[in-house]
Amino acid sequence: MSVIQVQSPGLLTTVQDLGREGFGPLGVSPSGAADPISLRLGNRLVGNAEGAPALEMTLLGGTFLFPQGAILALTGSDFATILDGAPVELWTSVEVKPGQALRVGATRSGARSYLCVQGGIVAKPFLGSASTHLLSGLGGHEGRALRKGDVLHTGLATAPFQKRAVAPRVLERLSPRKVLRVTPGPQSDSFPRKSHQLFYKSTYRVAEESNRMGLRLEGPPIAQGSSGEMITEGVSIGAVQITAGGQPIILFVEQQTTGGYAKIANVISADLHSLGQLRPRDEIRFKQVDWDAARALLLEQEQLLTSPDLFVL
Repeated sequence: MSVIQVQSPGLLTTVQDLGREGFGPLGVSPSGAADPISLRLGNRLVGNAEGAPALEMTLLGGTFLFPQGAILALTGSDFATILDGAPVELWTSVEVKPGQALRVGATRSGARSYLCVQGGIVAKPFLGSASTHLLSGLGGHEGRALRKGDVLHTGLATAPFQKRAVAPRVLERLSPRKVLRVTPGPQSDSFPRKSHQLFYKSTYRVAEESNRMGLRLEGPPIAQGSSGEMITEGVSIGAVQITAGGQPIILFVEQQTTGGYAKIANVISADLHSLGQLRPRDEIRFKQVDWDAARALLLEQEQLLTSPDLFVL
């Protein structure tokens, strides 16, 4: 078993996998990678199961020493990464020699970068997942973001190094969107027609207060209808709540599992990974699609992720 020594943790670096589904009734949100597409592709590049635990870095990466070496891949946003002074290419498997250090800088594009290592990060599962649940302090590495001096263990190497990369045409089709496709929310019909028109024609800015719980948006306030005050009910990832002040909040991976705000829309599954790459001050819009289109887009995405020409050597 090899180790990773954390020389600098970055702004917010946590261990994440694909999350823990099915515990909403117990009040536990799924957590997991904010950009699951990047995690899945990174793991496959290094020969892991696509849901293996990896490191998720937010806005600013860290510095990591590999005493025994490693096979790794960096995916997601461009964080200007170097390995012993040489730039590291995104979406490509990389062999790290024993004693080399990886320095992950500040973002040049989106919000999150993923460091996937062959064998995965070893972490004790909580409710069947190794993902860090920051609100409860459970999962991941001691239930928290990484700190300087942490030592992470990785699983056994499974195969010799083989350099390969994600095909450019795949990356183009999976690139994060700023026009988010949504289906109607549970209380969509209770909003006045003018509110729907304003919601879909407006541009919203991601607020500084956004985090893994939710993305707060700033823009024209949306007037509510009869559901402005309602009984608390279960909510899903991607739900677009309208607060009492009329501002939208998109619920995210560490969301509360119930809420009392009316939900005008819900981001479709195929666009959830785009939420993970939104930074404060990014501007977005919404586009409504029907249920059939949402299912077709998800199926198309999954077919792309399993296509035989996903990687190039």
